[in-house]
Amino acid sequence: MTVFLCSKCGTAITPELAELAAVPNVSDDEHDRDKETRRAPSTVPRGRYAIDPEPWGPPYVVQDDQEDPKPAQTRGPLVCREEGFVVSAGVPGTVLMHPEDAPDLQPLPNWENSTGCCGPTGNEGLNRACPCGAAVATLAADCFGPYELHLDPVRTYAFSH
Repeated sequence: MTVFLCSKCGTAITPELAELAAVPNVSDDEHDRDKETRRAPSTVPRGRYAIDPEPWGPPYVVQDDQEDPKPAQTRGPLVCREEGFVVSAGVPGTVLMHPEDAPDLQPLPNWENSTGCCGPTGNEGLNRACPCGAAVATLAADCFGPYELHLDPVRTYAFSH
């Protein structure tokens, strides 16, 4: 079992979680979405986590193929900026988990990096902070993307026993 802690203050961000062997697939079926929030089911079940081997979040770089672009990051939507469609060149190895397994994380002041239709898209960078104020995670919870929390692998650390 593993607990994730804030690198700045050492506060436990999660309860004990068990690692999954791989990142689960996300359902693209609209019928699986919550009727009220339109949110997809969480990518990872409660009490579990996975290490996402793919880059997540900013910085973004322009994709080579602008005619047939791919999503900006795994399980996410296409992202188009002034320069064209972009893809994440962010940190690989984020800790992917159910958002409700980190209940004490708070939005950044003024909801920084939390824009979206029905919730934060997760495309703008870190948007959740430890109670000490350190930005440590990115919540993706909009109605058209995945529902998941990414702990930054530098701003958090694992304690296993």
